[in-house]
Amino acid sequence: MSRVAVPLELSPLGLQARGERPVAFAGPTMGVAWNVKAFAPAGLDLTAVPAQIQGLLNGLVAQMSNWEPNSHISQFNRADAGGWLDLAPGFRHVMDRALHWAELSGGAFDPTAGRLVDLWGFGPAGPTPPPTEAELEGARAECGWDRLARDGARMFQPGGLHLDLSGIAKGFGVDEVSRALSHLGLMDHLVEIGGELRGAGVKPDGQPWLADIAAPPGESLPGGPIRVALHGLSLATSGDYQRFIDHDGARYSHTLDPRTGRPTSNGLRSISVVAQDCVDADALCTAIGVLGPDEGPAFAIEHGVAAYLLVDNGGGLREIVTPAFQAMLA
Repeated sequence: MSRVAVPLELSPLGLQARGERPVAFAGPTMGVAWNVKAFAPAGLDLTAVPAQIQGLLNGLVAQMSNWEPNSHISQFNRADAGGWLDLAPGFRHVMDRALHWAELSGGAFDPTAGRLVDLWGFGPAGPTPPPTEAELEGARAECGWDRLARDGARMFQPGGLHLDLSGIAKGFGVDEVSRALSHLGLMDHLVEIGGELRGAGVKPDGQPWLADIAAPPGESLPGGPIRVALHGLSLATSGDYQRFIDHDGARYSHTLDPRTGRPTSNGLRSISVVAQDCVDADALCTAIGVLGPDEGPAFAIEHGVAAYLLVDNGGGLREIVTPAFQAMLA
């Protein structure tokens, strides 16, 4: 039987859907797919909605994708030392949240680790053999969130600094699509981009949107399945099984520790975070994953994060549930 994680403020009273006609939209973005499920009010014209959502996401890609050579982030990464980049509002918000979590996590989350991402073969150039010690030290010297200067809506390039927002941009995209859907009259909806989710409103029967905590392939959650009620909440999950590179019999996780410059290898198989905004849930998954099975839960507890972790203890999976997450379990 599934365990259900329910927001503490969620009660059966006053939950009423504003739409009854089921609709669904989908498209490509950020190397994955975006998906929307919603219930539309009778008579609402939905003709332009898919194109509006796709246009919104295309705009975010044009700002924050390292895979687009003319994106704002690519222009910043190529800029000479001393250059400034004017930030669009969305880009500015993402950087605000990224630097917030970078500071609180002591650099476990670092949006300036682009050199390391490329060096380990997880960037646009694709897989590459593991770096030498000299290459690794050179890349680390060009990283560091505390090297990044801001002046209002402008960002300063100190020289050689490469941003990578792959650990936060999808979450922000989820938030933006959710806001757009509400503005367009689709108040009751579920948004998903590459496994990151946000739910708003309820279904016609008054029930909230439910999402399952994912387990690694071939595994199951030790305490049984968990379903999260996404009533104005977001769910993000990061796992060592999602992206990796195999080289000479060794497997390297896509989650890099900016403090060491190396892929994590701390026994954490997956991290799921429930938060109000998906931009924060996304970043927190990365930060906790880097901090590991001891420091990670301590960090989550200190900051009131609802997190669920799966740890490989050598004889199977063990779950760690933070108090904020435990309080949600019905």
